[in-house]
Amino acid sequence: MSEMRVIGIRVEQPQNQPVLLLREAEGDRYLPIWIGQTEATAIVLEQQGVEPVRPLTHDLIKNLITALGRTLKEVRIVDLQEGTFYADLVFDQDLRVSARPSDSVAIALRVGVPIFAEEAVLAEAGLVMPDEREDEVEKFKEFLESVSPDDFKATDG
Repeated sequence: MSEMRVIGIRVEQPQNQPVLLLREAEGDRYLPIWIGQTEATAIVLEQQGVEPVRPLTHDLIKNLITALGRTLKEVRIVDLQEGTFYADLVFDQDLRVSARPSDSVAIALRVGVPIFAEEAVLAEAGLVMPDEREDEVEKFKEFLESVSPDDFKATDG
């Protein structure tokens, strides 16, 4: 099982479909999960620190957890079946509640608990994407291979 970090929400074109993008905290794999617009909005608002005047559904769930005296320990993305991801909210006393990953992540961000993905899920749906910094390094290497010392000679003028 790998701990995941929320990279953010991207919108896939041309369908205008939101994608939740997670990345391994200690690895190179990304986990894209297509989600609904409402959940995407809830995640983005929380990441941006926007506090709505009235609680949204995920804020309400956070408030209910506290009011009922429970503690959410972590969120786990536990399965992938026929293109559908499954997650568990893991509470104190090992109480587990099945939920959609999009809702689970929105709640995890509000409560401040870690998000994990099972290895089987990452093995099936995880993607290794080149890091932007690695891309810059490659471009720099290509530049070094294409220049000669003559390119750096001072010119009179």
